[in-house]
Amino acid sequence: MKTLKKQLVNAIKQALESLEYPERCFLLSPPKNPSFGDISSNVALLLSNELKMHPLKIAEKISNELQISIIDQIDSITITPPGFINFFVKNSFFQQSVKLIQKKGSNYGKGNIGHGKTANVEFVSANPTGPLTVGHGRNAALGDSIANILEWNGYDTTREYYYNNAGRQMVILGKSVEARYFELCNKNFDFPEEGYQGNYIKEIAANILKCYGSKLKPGSEFFKVDSEKQIFSNIKNSLIKLGIHFDCFANEKTYYENGSIEKFILELKEKNLIYKKDGATWFRATALGKEKDKVYIKKGGEPTYRVPDTAYHREKLNRKFDLIIDIFGADHADSYPDVLLALEALNLDTNSIKVLIYQFVTLIRDGKKVKMSTRKADFVTLDQLINELGVDVVRYFFIMRNMNTHLDFDLSLATDQSDNNPVFYLQYAHARICNIIKHGLDKGIKESSSFQEALLNHEDELKLIQHMVYFPELIENSHETLEPQNIANYLQELATRFHRFYSKCRVITKDQELSKARLGLVTAVKIILNNGLSILGISAPERM
Repeated sequence: MKTLKKQLVNAIKQALESLEYPERCFLLSPPKNPSFGDISSNVALLLSNELKMHPLKIAEKISNELQISIIDQIDSITITPPGFINFFVKNSFFQQSVKLIQKKGSNYGKGNIGHGKTANVEFVSANPTGPLTVGHGRNAALGDSIANILEWNGYDTTREYYYNNAGRQMVILGKSVEARYFELCNKNFDFPEEGYQGNYIKEIAANILKCYGSKLKPGSEFFKVDSEKQIFSNIKNSLIKLGIHFDCFANEKTYYENGSIEKFILELKEKNLIYKKDGATWFRATALGKEKDKVYIKKGGEPTYRVPDTAYHREKLNRKFDLIIDIFGADHADSYPDVLLALEALNLDTNSIKVLIYQFVTLIRDGKKVKMSTRKADFVTLDQLINELGVDVVRYFFIMRNMNTHLDFDLSLATDQSDNNPVFYLQYAHARICNIIKHGLDKGIKESSSFQEALLNHEDELKLIQHMVYFPELIENSHETLEPQNIANYLQELATRFHRFYSKCRVITKDQELSKARLGLVTAVKIILNNGLSILGISAPERM
C-alpha cells in the first residue's frame, strides 16, 4: 500500500502541475466511510481558498486529469462532498499482497527509516527506594514497546535505566533500614519520621543482620549501600519477569564523583546564569525567556533533580545518538524543560531529545479504586500484578490506552479469560489460526505460497486483506507517534476482521484450491499477529 500511495502522490502532483495549480502537502488515507473508496485525498479542500473555487469543482478537474495517468492498481475514482477524491483499488492488488506477506514473514512490517542510525530510550528509571509499583509498570511496558518500534524501523536501539542514588531519599532509606536492623537486634532505635515502611524494609534489615551480624554501628554506610544493592537487584528481577532487559544503567552518584555536575554549574556561572539567594543556589531561567528562576541547590545543600539530570543528559548527548527518548511520568511535566533549557544554554543541540509524558495508573477492583501510598508501603507491586495476571495481560493493559490519558487498570477485566479480555481476544485469533492450519494438515491440505490468489474474492476476505496491507505503514507511522496503543488497536481490528471472515468463509473445504488460498490468507494473518504482538512484548500461543 505504501508504494501504491507514493504512485498516487506523484500522479496527483503531475495533475496539479498540468492544471497549473499550486503544489500542496496533502493527505492520503482511508476514508471514514469504506463505501467511498480505499484511499481518499483532501488536496482539493486545501486549494479551495487560494483558487477561489468550490472544492468539488477542483476535485472534478483533478480527477479528470488523473484519468489520463491512471495507475494500474486503481479501479476507479469518485468524488464525495465537500471535495474528497476517492480511489478504489483493484481486488488483484489486495489478493497479490497475501503472497508478499507470506514471503516476508517475520520481516513483514519492518522498515529502514532508522537504518544506520542509533537511538537511546531511557525508561522506568525508578529510584532504588522500594519495589516497582504499577506506575513503574506502565513506564516499563511503554518504554520497551517503543524501543521495539524503533528497532522495527531500523534503529540500533539502546535501552537505558537512570536512577538517583545520591539524594535525600537514599539517606531516608538507609535510616529506615538501620532502625529495623536495631529493632531486630533488640536495641534502641528511632524510626525516621518520613521513613519507608513495609515488610521489604524489614527483609533488607534481616539480610544485613545475616551478613554482618549485630555489631554494626549507628550511621554505618552499609545500611544505605546494601539497601540500594538489594532493592536494585529486586527491581532488575521484576523487569526481567516482565520480559525487559536493559543494555546499560546510569546513576546520579557517578556525575558527582566524576566532576560533571561541578563542571556544568561552573560553565553556567561563567554565563551569569547561576546565583545565590536566601541561602540557595538558583538557575537564572528568566534570562533565557522563562517566567521564573529555578532552584538548583536548596538552602540545606540538597540539589534538586535538575542538577544531576542535566549532567546526565549532557553525557547522553556526547554519546552522539541520533535520537534520544525520555519517558517520564506526569510529575516531570513541569521540570524536564528546565533540563533542556540548561543544555541549550551550554550551546548543546537538544533537537535529538524527545520527551514522552505518560499519565498515572489507578487500579480498579470490583468497580472501586485501590488506594495506595508508596511511603507507607501500601501499594500493589509490579510483581504482585504479574503473579496475579501474567506478563501478557499486564503488558497489554499498560499500553492499550493513549499514554497521555490517565489509565484505569480494571483488574476484573484483566482476570477475565473470555473474549471480553482484549489480550485473550488477540491470542485466541492466533491460536484459532494454528488450529485451522493443523486441521488442514490432517485433511492432507498443506499451506504453501503456491495458491490461486484470485480465489480470495469474498467480501470478508477482501476486507480482511485491505486491513492487512496497512501494517507496514502503521509501523512507519508509529516511528513518528511513538504510541504503542496504535499497534494494539490495529491488532484488535485485525482479529475482529479475521473472526468475521472465519464465520462466513469455511477455510478447509472439499474444494482443494479454495482451501489452499484461504490457508494462505490465514497464514498471512498469523504472521501479522505474531509480528504485532512481538512488538508489544506479548506471546502468541498456538493453543488456548
